[in-house]
Amino acid sequence: MPLEFTTHIGLLYNLSDEQLEYQVYDRFSFMQFLGLRGTDAVPDATTLWLFRQQLTAAGLVEGLFEQFEGYLQGHGYQAEGGQILDATLVPVPKQRISKEERQQLEQGEVPQAWQENPHRRSQKDIDASWTKKNEVSHFGYKNHISIDVEYGLVRRYSVTAAAVHDSVALPQILDDDNAGDEVWADSAYRSALIEWFLALLNWCSQIHERGYRQHPLTEQQKQHNRAKSKIRAKVEHVFGAWVNEMGGKLIRSIGLERARTQLGLKNLAYNLKRFVYLETQAAQLS
Repeated sequence: MPLEFTTHIGLLYNLSDEQLEYQVYDRFSFMQFLGLRGTDAVPDATTLWLFRQQLTAAGLVEGLFEQFEGYLQGHGYQAEGGQILDATLVPVPKQRISKEERQQLEQGEVPQAWQENPHRRSQKDIDASWTKKNEVSHFGYKNHISIDVEYGLVRRYSVTAAAVHDSVALPQILDDDNAGDEVWADSAYRSALIEWFLALLNWCSQIHERGYRQHPLTEQQKQHNRAKSKIRAKVEHVFGAWVNEMGGKLIRSIGLERARTQLGLKNLAYNLKRFVYLETQAAQLS
């Protein structure tokens, strides 16, 4: 039985490895999906963890994502209609790192207590960062994505620490394969540099305009933003599905590389779920 099928169940419901092991044993629907009978062995939590470690070490997650992208295109789901960019904060368990330890880490030093206890170091996530959104502090990472307007599938993604500004990841998530040339995003992506960059590459910017203290938005600009929002809002369905249908956004891994594995697989799991929905809709219309 492929371990990746079991892993995808965990991602669809945001289960820990221990919870996933238990649920596969407990639920007939999970056993049936995996092609297991009651007497078959189920991968335990350690095996699942080691499997993800191997995926991370071999750098295979992006390849799996791209492989499924090829599958989507082979079934007629080419990226069309332009693209929408957005990012969401992904929380991880908060770290207890003293101010002195933080200063040592920023200077490239390893705190003495960590040297004496390597196990303690392995439990510290020094890649995640704090950021504020709407005056609320968040600790973790960001999942930056580009979806196509036509089908709402994640076509490109990038994972960074939470403190990285949304616009920094824009060059990494622009999808050159999209048949449309329009790019939608909220005002966090708006800057003279971004507008110049998009124009240089012949992209048509539909990024929301933003107002400033001495230069508030005009009524015409507000009207344009409202029109853009009708398209841009489609990206919220992705993160809404994470929260409402896939067990939330929290991940339990430690470090940026493991976060990239977890979120890359979660983006893939979303596309699998979306593909099934699109195929079901098409069958009902035929």
